[in-house]
Amino acid sequence: MEPGPSTPPAPPPDPGLFGPRSVTWQLHSDPVMWIGGVRALYLQALHPAAVRGVMINSDFRKDAWGRLMRTASFVGTLSYGTTEAAEAAGARVRKIHRLLGVDDPELLLWVHCAEIDSYLDVVRRSGIPLSDAQADRYVDEQRTAARLVGLDPGTVPGGTAALDAYFVEIRPRLAAGADARTVDDFLRRPPVPPALVPAREVFWRRVAALAYDSLPPYAHELYGRPAPPAETVTRRLTATANLLRCIPGRLRWRLPPRHILRAMDRLGPQTRPAPFRLSEEAAILDGPGKGPQYDEADRHHNGADGGDSTRWRTRTPG
Repeated sequence: MEPGPSTPPAPPPDPGLFGPRSVTWQLHSDPVMWIGGVRALYLQALHPAAVRGVMINSDFRKDAWGRLMRTASFVGTLSYGTTEAAEAAGARVRKIHRLLGVDDPELLLWVHCAEIDSYLDVVRRSGIPLSDAQADRYVDEQRTAARLVGLDPGTVPGGTAALDAYFVEIRPRLAAGADARTVDDFLRRPPVPPALVPAREVFWRRVAALAYDSLPPYAHELYGRPAPPAETVTRRLTATANLLRCIPGRLRWRLPPRHILRAMDRLGPQTRPAPFRLSEEAAILDGPGKGPQYDEADRHHNGADGGDSTRWRTRTPG
């Protein structure tokens, strides 16, 4: 008897643009990325043409939190969403850039490099065990994100040495003009509803101050406001990051809206990001279903609730 038609196997789940094997997958899950994002805003404001474009075309002073969440959601979609969702998000951003006339490659490159430098600097100083090779790999991976905002990846730094060289080259064109001062003032004391003023004073001002303090020396020189010694800032970054990492991952990852949780639902629990594994070669998973399983050993390291607190509290800055 001829066998009946069989149902074709379901296609494997889409890992997205980066996937669990990437450094991006691991790093972008860490809460210290929020501090890196604020550092990037401080740094980006030092390019007069770039910050002027923001001032002319953005309502960030009226909708700061909405803008921040939209940016975080965009990064989350690129990092953990499906390929289709990431490409669609990039297409929307490129369209907005064109309509607003802010698609100059020089300005887009500055925004990209300031963002990647900020993420990389903050995560490394906060205790995440990232090797030089993994840092280079992260910078190279982010050329995919650069493509989505409208850049030619071939013109974007592909490693930390190239990224450092870019900042050396562009340094003479940076300045803290009136627009940068406006951003600085805003980040230090953003407008909030009266009920949230205490939270701003207790939490936000500390985050903004730490983000500012983590800037490179030339940025402090341009802003004209000194920062504590670098070693002090690194200790504070590690302490703050460890405190944030005490919040269970499944609670933290609800913002931006569930990107990591949806990726784990799509690809399986074994793809759960765990930045501390970057100290091991097995940290970069071999793909859905091929990496380390989420077993009792992971639960011991990450806490029974799925947070990262147990392992992180044992780390000191190196």
